[in-house]
Amino acid sequence: MRNETLNTLCSRRSCRSYKQDPVPAELLNAVLEAGTYAASGKNKQSAKIVVIRDMATRDRLMRMNAAIMGVQHDPFYGAPLILLVLADPASYNCVYDGSLVMGNLMNAAASVGLGSCWINRAREEFESDEGKALLKEWGIEGEWIGVGHCALGWPDGPLPAAAPRKPDYIHWV
Repeated sequence: MRNETLNTLCSRRSCRSYKQDPVPAELLNAVLEAGTYAASGKNKQSAKIVVIRDMATRDRLMRMNAAIMGVQHDPFYGAPLILLVLADPASYNCVYDGSLVMGNLMNAAASVGLGSCWINRAREEFESDEGKALLKEWGIEGEWIGVGHCALGWPDGPLPAAAPRKPDYIHWV
């Protein structure tokens, strides 16, 4: 049995090409709100979402991320918005909690017609002195673990079709 939620969950795909058209505030706020409702261990809500709209800051993160990968291209695929998810290492489940936030952000984006893609290497970025300095510039105090970047924007073209699910994905006992 499928409903609207299940259809979104089964049809969401990673977007790797974005238009530069602005994302309306009401859509962005809906995606962000969904992120804040992700499950978290003991409801500690240990994650933090940083909305990066400033292109200079986005490009700085892009350069840091590309350097970690050892590439010259944009690892954010031209997305005009980056939602950085951080986790509080004082919480035992912090990375799991942040991962659930990332999932909610991406599924919410798909539900309102936006494209998204989980971009790795946030951990390495925010373990670095430059990353820690960025957090300080943004007024974010304390220790934080980078969980991931959610590239966000309007897809520039159709998203890929789903790959077939592997036959042994589900194992019944």
